[in-house]
Amino acid sequence: MNILEVSHLTKIYGKGENQVKALDDVSFSVERGEFLAITGPSGSGKSTLLHIIGGVDRPTSGSVKIGETDIYRLNETKLAIFRRRQIGLIYQFYNLIPVLDVWENITLPLLLDGQKPDKAYTQELVKTLGLSSRIHHLPNQLSGGQQQRVSIGRALMTHPALVLADEPTGNLDRKNSGEIVELLKYSNRHYNQTLIVITHDESIALQADRIINIEDGRITRDEVLRQSSRREYTPEVAE
Repeated sequence: MNILEVSHLTKIYGKGENQVKALDDVSFSVERGEFLAITGPSGSGKSTLLHIIGGVDRPTSGSVKIGETDIYRLNETKLAIFRRRQIGLIYQFYNLIPVLDVWENITLPLLLDGQKPDKAYTQELVKTLGLSSRIHHLPNQLSGGQQQRVSIGRALMTHPALVLADEPTGNLDRKNSGEIVELLKYSNRHYNQTLIVITHDESIALQADRIINIEDGRITRDEVLRQSSRREYTPEVAE
């Protein structure tokens, strides 16, 4: 069953001689529970694509359907609510709230939505992320790898339909990068999360179920590497 349908997406920035076509008639679908890697050179349009899928940037034309919802038929208020509830975003530079501790940053999406966090689920997430001893630490008291784990927890907090990660290891060393990839794979398998990762790292892309490569705003490769499976495993993450 498809959780995502991207149809004929085009995104144009600027006008006249300054016009840049960041996306050029991009179409593809993603199955529920799939782990998809999107690759491509700098400036290819891959981050623009992720932002449009995530409801952060509107396309010039085309549509994005998540589940049964055509997200760009929603007004700005309804789109913001849908994005908060159904899309988990993970960025390269974490985007944590500096005055909130680990627990508050992770539960923030629910608090903004006026919902009470599920304490048991939050504790499970915190333990899985290797942050049990740091729940009252502020972001500036954490390492880069720990901050990225917090951002992963925040993205998973609402059980979103999609988890979107834009170069999630781009600001980390090799050890922390490996741990973050393990956590993303764990969320994909254990929580049956549909995961889309933008990456320039081939070793990360090759761990996905499928790779889409983008160049000059167009899909140049769409290859299934393996059938997605729902096996469970424990990620190798140090406390």
